Amino acid sequence: MTQTGPALAQLSACTLELGGVRLEPLTPAHAQALEAAAADGQLWRLRVTSVPEPGAAAAYIEAALAGQAAGHMLPFAVRDLQTDEVIGSTRYHDVIAEVGRLEIGYTWYAKRYQRTNVNTTCKLMLMTHAFESLNARTVGWRTDNFNFASQRAIERLGAKRDGVLRGHALRRDGTLRDTVMYSVTAGEWPEIKAHLQHMLDR
Repeated sequence: MTQTGPALAQLSACTLELGGVRLEPLTPAHAQALEAAAADGQLWRLRVTSVPEPGAAAAYIEAALAGQAAGHMLPFAVRDLQTDEVIGSTRYHDVIAEVGRLEIGYTWYAKRYQRTNVNTTCKLMLMTHAFESLNARTVGWRTDNFNFASQRAIERLGAKRDGVLRGHALRRDGTLRDTVMYSVTAGEWPEIKAHLQHMLDR
């Protein structure tokens, strides 16, 4: 039986705000601020992430905006409203409108913001927008099989592990990686939303 119903709404640049954190449309003007955020912890040295190296933020943004123009990405800069600093980046990607699926990824934060409420706040905003405004049926994540911190963070959100794609992609250093896949469905969203709100309330 064929599933019917509206497909994913068309993605367009938007600003999301919650708990002192703002997700704003990524633009070339963010390049210098992203360089500064990535320097906190020298995040580009981590072989299991996609953080831009020094001098590469402009190209990183250009690639993200090309994905947006092609209709399969929607990138954001993450801003701490208390300090007015850009502290990282995240995006929707691998958008498949006809089946109502998108993924959340390319997520990184300056080291001093890791293990804070920022990631939970951002994921709550992104999932709320995906399920309640874009009419998503499935929100997914993918991460390196050796990025255990990312896997734990995704699992804390309540996402289910779908499986592992073996020999799926190349890392920054040229080695071949396996990719761990996770997802949340629209039917699971109300419970996940309550879970995330409870985490932030604590």
